[in-house]
Amino acid sequence: MKKYIPLLLKIIAAVIMLQTLFFKFSGAQESVDLFTKVAGENEALMRIGTGVIELIASILLFVPNKTWMGAILTLGLMGGAIMSHLTKIGIEHNNDGGVLFISAIVTLAIGGVLLIMNKKDVPFLNKI
Repeated sequence: MKKYIPLLLKIIAAVIMLQTLFFKFSGAQESVDLFTKVAGENEALMRIGTGVIELIASILLFVPNKTWMGAILTLGLMGGAIMSHLTKIGIEHNNDGGVLFISAIVTLAIGGVLLIMNKKDVPFLNKI
């Protein structure tokens, strides 16, 4: 059972990040509204750019010896999402009950756990 925990964590993080890609890439109004609050006139660039990086992070989580890269990207993405919620968007967006914010916290925590679990693969940590 213990050997399946990393896989389960990767699946949870990837599903959370990937489920929003359709909205980001299709220009769904709720996604446009959210990124307009964060980026103003640069909404489209930030929305699409964030989606591309989330896709890359999700893929890297499943690549052997590269999970650490996906975890670091996940930490950065979710850290940015959490800061955006705390400073510009608000905990609750579009009457979602805080689901996006809580999802970001869960994904951030998973990214941290996966990074710790895969620290042996991080090249610059091996030199210390």
